[in-house]
Amino acid sequence: MASVGRASAMLASGTLVSRVLGFGRAWLLVQAIGLSSIAANAYNTATIVPNSVYAIIAQGILNAILVPQIVRASVNPDGGRAYINKLITLGMVVFAGVAAVATLLSPVLMSLYGLRGAQAELATAFAYWSLPQIFFLGLYTLLGEVLNARKSFGPFTWAPVVNNLVGVVMLGVFVLAFGAYATGNTHQVWSPGMVALLAGGATLGLAAQALVLFLFWRRIGLRFRFDFGWRGVNLGSAGKAAGWTFAMLIATQVAGLVETNVANSVGEGHAGSFAMTNAWLVFMLPHGIIAVSIVTAFYTRMAEHAHRGALESFRDDFSSAARSIMFLIVLASAVLIVLAYPVARVFTSSYQSMGNVLIAYLIGLVPFSLVFMAQRAFYSLGDTRTPFMFTLVQTVVIVVGVLACFAVPADFRAAAIAFVVSGASVVQAGLAFALLRRRTGGVDGRRILNGLWRFLVAGVASMVAGGGFLVILGGVDHGSFPVSGPIAAVVSSAIVGVIMLVVYLGFLALLRSSDLEAGLAPVLERAAARSSARR
Repeated sequence: MASVGRASAMLASGTLVSRVLGFGRAWLLVQAIGLSSIAANAYNTATIVPNSVYAIIAQGILNAILVPQIVRASVNPDGGRAYINKLITLGMVVFAGVAAVATLLSPVLMSLYGLRGAQAELATAFAYWSLPQIFFLGLYTLLGEVLNARKSFGPFTWAPVVNNLVGVVMLGVFVLAFGAYATGNTHQVWSPGMVALLAGGATLGLAAQALVLFLFWRRIGLRFRFDFGWRGVNLGSAGKAAGWTFAMLIATQVAGLVETNVANSVGEGHAGSFAMTNAWLVFMLPHGIIAVSIVTAFYTRMAEHAHRGALESFRDDFSSAARSIMFLIVLASAVLIVLAYPVARVFTSSYQSMGNVLIAYLIGLVPFSLVFMAQRAFYSLGDTRTPFMFTLVQTVVIVVGVLACFAVPADFRAAAIAFVVSGASVVQAGLAFALLRRRTGGVDGRRILNGLWRFLVAGVASMVAGGGFLVILGGVDHGSFPVSGPIAAVVSSAIVGVIMLVVYLGFLALLRSSDLEAGLAPVLERAAARSSARR
C-alpha cells in the first residue's frame, strides 16, 4: 500500500504542475482572444472536435483495454513485447488515417456544432490546424498506457508539462505579434498567419507531449519497432472489449454535441461554449490531481487482482481508492464553490457568468470522480459492457435536460447546461456503484458511506466558514476586494482556502474519521522522516 501511496503522490505532483501550467495557458488564451467573442467560441469548437473524435476512437477504448491486456500479455515468454509493438503499430496507422480524413472533412464537422456565417468559417480555418491533434492524442495515450501497465507512471503524467510549456510560448508569441483582446485588440480580421500560430501552436504542443514518451521506453525494457503482423497476439479479444467502450463513447459524444450546440446558441456577449470549457478546466483541476492520480496508481493493482480472481483484495483496493478520493475531492468541491467568483475573476472581468457555470459543474465533482473510479474497476475486471449501460443512462438524462435549457435565458443557459451535467453524474454514480456491488459481491459500501457522510458534514462546515470570511474580505460584488482584479482574487482565494482546510480537518477530527488519519499518514510520515534526517 505504501508503494501505491508513493505512486499516487508522484502522479499528483506531476498532474499539479501540468494543471497549474494549463491554468496559466488557459488564462493567457482568454486574454488573447476573449471569453465570449466570436473567435473564442470558434476556436473552442475547433478544439472540441479533435478531442471528441479522438475520444470516440481511442481515449476510453485504450484506457479500458490496454492495461488489462498488457498485464495479461506480460506472462508471455517475451514479456509482452511483441504484443505491445503490434498494438502500437496498429494504433498509429488507425490514428493517422482518422486524423487525415477528419482534417479533410473540417467544414462538415464544424457544421455540426451550431456555428453560422463568419464564425463557422473561422472555426473551419482553426480546425484544419487542430484536427491533426487526433494522431498525437492517440499516440500519447498508446505510449503512456504501456508505461502505466509496466508501472512506470511518471512520464505519462509529466509529459503534459511539455505540452503546456510549448502552448504558453506559442500564445506569448501570438500576443506579441498580434496583440491581445484584453488590451483592446478584438481581432475582427483573422489572417492565415494568426490562425496558424494559434491553432498550429496547440498542435505542436501535443506533438511534443506524445513524442517525448518514446524517450522513456528503454527504462522499462522496451524498444519500439513497427510490426504489421497483427495476428496471433490475441488482438481479437481486445477488439471485443473495445466494442462496448466504443458504443459508450459514441453516446457521450452525442451528449457533448447537444451541449455544444445549445451553448453556442447564446450568441456573442454571453457565456457560451468557451466559458464552459474554461469552467470545466477549473473543475478538472482537482479531479486530475486527486482522482486520476489515485485511480491510475490503483488501476494496475486491481487488474492484477482481477486476473488472479482475488476479489477480496480487489474490493479492498477499490474501497481504499474511493475513500481517498472522497477525502480530498469533497474539500476541493467545497473550496471551489465558495471561491467560484474570485477564481473566475482570474480569467475575466465578466466573472459572474463563468462563476455560475463553475458552481453548477462543481455540484457534480464528487460523483464524477467516483464514476471514474467505478469505470476503471469494471475495466480491470475485463467488463466494458456495464460501463456502457450506466453511461447510456447518463447520456439520456443529459440530452433531455440540455435540450430543455433552450428555454433558459441566454445569460444563464451555460450554467443550466452545467447543472444538468452534474445531475446526470449523480444518477450515473449511484447506478455504477449498485452494478459494481452486484458484479463483485460488495464494494465495502458501509465503510465508504461512513466516510462520505463525515466528509460532507465537514465540507458544509468549511463552506460556512469560508463564505463568512469571504464576506469579511468584501464579498463578491463588483468593486469588492476579492474580485477587484486577478491578483486580489488569488490572494483572497489563498486566505479563504487555508481557513476552509483548517475547518474541514478540524471537523473530521471531531467526527473521529478514520480516513483522516489514513489520509494524513503520508504527510506526517514524510515530515517525521525529514525531521529525523535533520537531527
